[in-house]
Amino acid sequence: MTRVLCAAALAALTAAPVLADEMRLTPSGMSFEDTTFALESAIVGRGLVIDYTSHVGEMLERTRADMGSEVVLFTNADIYLFCSAAVSRQVMEADWQNVAFCPYGIQVIERPGEEVMVGYLHRDAESMTPANELLAGIVAEVTE
Repeated sequence: MTRVLCAAALAALTAAPVLADEMRLTPSGMSFEDTTFALESAIVGRGLVIDYTSHVGEMLERTRADMGSEVVLFTNADIYLFCSAAVSRQVMEADWQNVAFCPYGIQVIERPGEEVMVGYLHRDAESMTPANELLAGIVAEVTE
C-alpha cells in the first residue's frame, strides 16, 4: 500500500507543469535618459502612478568598493514600480496569492558597452496573464 501511494505521489509530481518565470528584455534603441522618460510617460499615460523608482545601479556602484568588488555591473539601472487596480483585482481574483507580485516592475538597464534594455519579469502562471500583457504593452510602447 505504501509503495502504491508513493508511486501515485511521484506520478502526480512529475505530471504537474513546471512554471518558469523569465526576464524579458528588449533593446530600447535610445539613450538611458530618453528610455526612462519614455517609460515614465507610458506608465503615466495609462493613468497609473509610479509608486517608487529604485536606483539599483547607483546603489551597486556606490557600494562596489565596500563589497570588495571591481566589477561594474551597470552603467545605469533603474526599476519602476507601479500598480494597476484593475489588473491587480483581475489577477488576484484568479489567484489571491498573486498579491506577492504587486507592485509590478519594469527595469531600464544599461550595462557597460551595451545598449539600453527595457524589461520585466514575465510570470509563467496563467492567472498572471493580464499583468504580463500590461507589462509587455508598456515595454512595446517604449521600444517601438
